[in-house]
Amino acid sequence: MAGAHKFDQVEYYKPENLLALDYRPPETGWMDTPADFRPGTWIYPGKPKHLEYLGLANPRPWSPTDEDWKLPENWKEIVLAGIKERLEKYRSFKIFMDICVRCGACADKCHFYIGGGDPKNMPVLRAELLRSVYRNDFTTAGKILGRLAGGRELTVPVIKEWFYYFFQCTECRRCSVFCPYGIDTAEITMMARELLNLLGLNVNWVIEPVANCFRTGNHLGIQPHGLKDTLTFFADDIEEVTGIRVKIPMNKKGADILFVTPSGDFLADPGTYTCMGYMMLFHELGLNYTWSTYASEGGNFGLFTSHEMIKRLNAKIYAEARRLGVKWIMGGECGHMWRVLHQYMDTMNGPADFLEVPTSPITGTRFEHARSTKMIHIVEFTADLIKHGKLKLDPSQNDLLKVTFHDSCNPARAMGIMEEPRYVLRNVCNHFYEMPENTIREKTFCCGGGAGLGTDENMEMRLRGGLPRGNAVRHVQQRHGVNRLLAMCAIDRATLTTVCDYWSPGVKVAGIHELVANALVMKGQKERTLNLRLEPVNEVEEQPICEVEE
Repeated sequence: MAGAHKFDQVEYYKPENLLALDYRPPETGWMDTPADFRPGTWIYPGKPKHLEYLGLANPRPWSPTDEDWKLPENWKEIVLAGIKERLEKYRSFKIFMDICVRCGACADKCHFYIGGGDPKNMPVLRAELLRSVYRNDFTTAGKILGRLAGGRELTVPVIKEWFYYFFQCTECRRCSVFCPYGIDTAEITMMARELLNLLGLNVNWVIEPVANCFRTGNHLGIQPHGLKDTLTFFADDIEEVTGIRVKIPMNKKGADILFVTPSGDFLADPGTYTCMGYMMLFHELGLNYTWSTYASEGGNFGLFTSHEMIKRLNAKIYAEARRLGVKWIMGGECGHMWRVLHQYMDTMNGPADFLEVPTSPITGTRFEHARSTKMIHIVEFTADLIKHGKLKLDPSQNDLLKVTFHDSCNPARAMGIMEEPRYVLRNVCNHFYEMPENTIREKTFCCGGGAGLGTDENMEMRLRGGLPRGNAVRHVQQRHGVNRLLAMCAIDRATLTTVCDYWSPGVKVAGIHELVANALVMKGQKERTLNLRLEPVNEVEEQPICEVEE
């Protein structure tokens, strides 16, 4: 691979260096090979103030590079008691600890193993980091035979290994698609992180958003006036493009719909353009909806912390829906919001008997699959609008874009939303190309920065984990001239920007509703010569040349 990269200023991050992969295992056995905390492969620990605010264990300053991690004196007792509690509470956890036969079907499916070659990032071996302690202390064979039965004693180096590798898992669940026993490795990662959480071993990129969300209602700590001002700025840009001033209903009691979207759509490009797309669509429909300054966050970093934290953070959505007296809830283009919704929300925070089964006020479609949670995805809503001919669209407004689609792990694998986004895209743009079949839909590759790993100090692992997706994007870039990667997840839009800049330079990232808004013909609009990025829609954008070594 050749071509200029902004990462070239750091010699080690040159693509040829990261592509020099060695899949040979280390000479020492896996139980005897300690974690190597080299820069770029681990994340800064949670700051004490955030742990204190949330009432979490053992807040103190520390670093993974320290010899002494300042664990509680009875740390081993805490962890073993935590394992016992979870074995009794979660039947799936015990099943996943017992039934793996180490067949290796998942071994080469993890993007971190593909991009890095570390055998402990094989899902089967990453799970063994925890499973070996389970065998040693909770099975008869392990108590008697120890290592001969695959067990090992819980030690401080084991805890350090857990921290290192369970924060190199994005909980994407691709490995689970290939497991003949259906083991959900993401659930094992979640359990391990919960156990680390008992000792105050958190990463700041997760725990700070959790604390912010608990305090202000969103990950970024945006205050109510800040959210209102931000949406007003978006309305200004929309007016510049269309000549139309869109309305911004805030905390409106009696609205039909509560709309909740990830806070990344408020302050992080390219999500901001996606957010403008929501606003334009709802205005054009005359939708009776409202934003909330209390439930201003659809994402849920509790998914990366503990089951209890998932419940605490998600409760605000139902609480606000009840307070405002809406009929049902619609969510924006988020990833982990939709896994929480699909797998946890009803049992943790439901049933939402005070709400109605979502029914589109525009088409009359009743979304029966949301009968339990009373919440639907905006892509489902928009696909239904298009199917019933309720939107006037001019896909030629996106003609300078050659588009491919990244199935975000949580909406796709965890919720099954795979065809709706493709239906929408084929109606709002004329040049849509699929990546290879083994990289999309339920087999989609992760962005490499989900589950709270998308921070700059973790850059090596992000680039390594992003290699499989970046390679698939590069394939359609070279074959079809693709210059835009679409994703319906705020984390994906943020982290895939880095992945594309590195592995497929020239490809930009966008959300689905940015393209919907570009194509949307609004009543009373002026002649549209600019897209939402304030770029001309009829001037070819010069792309960097991507050379390929012969």
